Amino acid sequence: MKHKKDIALLSALMIWGYICSAQTYIPIKNDTRFKIRPAAKIEAYGFPLTAIQLTEGSPFAHAQKLDEAYLLKLEPNRLLNRFYKNAHLPEKDSVYGGWEREGLSGHTLGHYLSAISLMYATTGKTAFKNRATYIVGELARCQAARGTGYVGAIPKEDSIFGRVARGDIESGGFDLNGGWSPWYTVHKVMAGLVDAYLYTGNKQALEVVVKMADWADKLLGNLSKEQMQKMLVCEYGAMNDVLVTIYAITGNKKYLNLADRFFDDFVMLPLSERMDALENKHANTNIPKAVGSASEYFWVAGARDSTIAQYAWRTIIGHHTYANGGNGSYEYFGQEDHLSDRLSDDNTETCASYNMLKLTRKLFSLHPSATLGDYYERTLTDHILASQQPQTGMFTYFVPLRMGGSKSFSDAFNTFTCCVGTGMENHAKYGESIFFESPDSKTLYVNLFIPATLNWREQDTKIQLASSILTTDTITINIQNQAAKNFAVKLRKPAWSANYSVFVNGEKMKSQPDLNGFVTIEKNWKNGDRIQYVLNREIHADPMIDNKNRVAIFYGPVLLAGLLGDSMPDPVMGIPVLLTSDHNASNWIQTVDKENMIFKTAGVGKPFDVTLKPFYAVYKQHYMVYWDLFTKEDWKQREASYKAELERQKQIEARTVDVFRIGEMQPERDHALKASKNSYVSEAFGKHGREARGGGFFEFNMKVDPNATDSLLVTYIGADKNRKFDIVVEGKVIATEHLTGGQTDKFYDKTYAIPRDLIKGKNRIRVRFNANYRSTAGRAFNIRIIR
Repeated sequence: MKHKKDIALLSALMIWGYICSAQTYIPIKNDTRFKIRPAAKIEAYGFPLTAIQLTEGSPFAHAQKLDEAYLLKLEPNRLLNRFYKNAHLPEKDSVYGGWEREGLSGHTLGHYLSAISLMYATTGKTAFKNRATYIVGELARCQAARGTGYVGAIPKEDSIFGRVARGDIESGGFDLNGGWSPWYTVHKVMAGLVDAYLYTGNKQALEVVVKMADWADKLLGNLSKEQMQKMLVCEYGAMNDVLVTIYAITGNKKYLNLADRFFDDFVMLPLSERMDALENKHANTNIPKAVGSASEYFWVAGARDSTIAQYAWRTIIGHHTYANGGNGSYEYFGQEDHLSDRLSDDNTETCASYNMLKLTRKLFSLHPSATLGDYYERTLTDHILASQQPQTGMFTYFVPLRMGGSKSFSDAFNTFTCCVGTGMENHAKYGESIFFESPDSKTLYVNLFIPATLNWREQDTKIQLASSILTTDTITINIQNQAAKNFAVKLRKPAWSANYSVFVNGEKMKSQPDLNGFVTIEKNWKNGDRIQYVLNREIHADPMIDNKNRVAIFYGPVLLAGLLGDSMPDPVMGIPVLLTSDHNASNWIQTVDKENMIFKTAGVGKPFDVTLKPFYAVYKQHYMVYWDLFTKEDWKQREASYKAELERQKQIEARTVDVFRIGEMQPERDHALKASKNSYVSEAFGKHGREARGGGFFEFNMKVDPNATDSLLVTYIGADKNRKFDIVVEGKVIATEHLTGGQTDKFYDKTYAIPRDLIKGKNRIRVRFNANYRSTAGRAFNIRIIR
């Protein structure tokens, strides 16, 4: 009797799942919500999120639960504040803090609308659908009040876009006619509306977003190609992606034509010619362009789009990716294969990995491979899961990878950066790449080993992935159906597992990975059949691409972090190294607690051995994920270098008249700091620094010795480059500085002589940093007056 009830419930869930959901990122079989059929050959279709339920108890399910709670804490009317204001409608609540009070106001609402729509599909909880319905209705009301088809919350948006329509365009990397990446925010709002339509079935959302697309088409209708290219210099999100999706939904080709206009000649064109145009470019500006190209390839099958998507993926993965699957330092790609000198507090922006997973998922659908699955698994586990605070559910912007780094998490109501937005979405959709099916529904791909249950409608079968690679070497897959079904199961053979075994109902099966890296088991599956897939988790070291003696340590697919305590370690002697030339990590890592993946270096850590645990579980202390291997002679030289640096610092202290720890509240008050609105404080390696962006400034008092020949000593960091500014003392320019950069993770000092006549008879002087070359002044860290 219980079996019959389970089957009846299974059938009901299958029907609900396929009626109530669609999928933004890759096609689903026979999806009636798209008028256009995919033109490209799809080799692996995705399942709707409603067909997959995570099993409680895994870190992924825990992350989802925290995200659910956070999404329900947010007030839609606060996110709608500036939409009402710009539509001249009464505001219902105050605006949130962070970027919602700044130039990207409104982008969070778009992310939030996507996140609650995803969460509805994932959980089936009507609270999320009800919120989406309310927000869409209010956006429609704002849209009607404006009467142009546009709806938004961007400061000065009418002026910004009015000038664009006239061909009056001033554009930089993140500035368009004085606005902060306005198309980026437009994209987020449009993407949220599309997701509300696809995941909750809200037809009004489609009406609103189509009117926004019509507005954009009219706005840009008279611009020449040259004017479009000038506009596209400014970050524009994935406008090509959302517009081509609207084309696929509506069948109206004008949206495809508009998507094609969001094609830039300075990144996308060279990528289409297999030229790396990503070096030194902003990562999260350019990855979405490849995502859009992959989407357009689905619906149009143009060779240019296929080349862009695949070449961008290979370039980023092969030349710009760190151990946790993320990329970039201070949001930028560097030179190809130059990663070891780019470890910082601002590595691996979470948004960039969010978009790389979108791109990977699309490519997997076109041609499934274990290589794509390996990358997806690593990034999902070691970056996305690691980006959430596992007690509060808050999100990282960056995930630092430098030795001695620590994670910094968002505030619930006063941050709202781009990575808070993508963070809301990330933890609502862990189910989306676990399973795929072949076009004829006779093959099931098991791509990720996250405990979950799939309700597979086409085979009238329930697939339960009952164990996780995070807790055991054995993946157990249980099959439930009413009648026997013949289909193949393709199991991804991960690169991190040297060996594997497959058992069906206890009997060992003969198998060999195919050319794409999948182990295939095909039979007539009966209710109660069980697959046991035994993999081989081992400790292994993964060297950096440009430095074989700087390694990350993994246990299977899990990146391990060395624990360095709650306080900032000394940057030299507080950061342990590994005194060994043996690259086989299993020889010098010992197991402390295998079940919880706790390990320890065994006699090779200098000056001390270190405990390691999964990086995704580290959140309240300093850590290291990269380790330097030294010979004994190299270690002696390191100690000598450290002592020399201590002596240099000692001499500087002896000559110091005044020291200003800029970026810290009380020292800034003590030095009477004044700064423009576009002057900001940020942190690197535990030190605070201050900068001012184009046209801005910061100024302060410094004590001097009127009887000495004083100099100004400023500490900079190698990560900051291409910055030009004037240093002014008592109203006179004493230096025009042009920072060209250096080793990303190192500070360095520069000294500027102060003319005697500016000091004579004075105990204090006024120092000013002017960002007056349409560039950035600073960052300045410690500032000293020295004799």
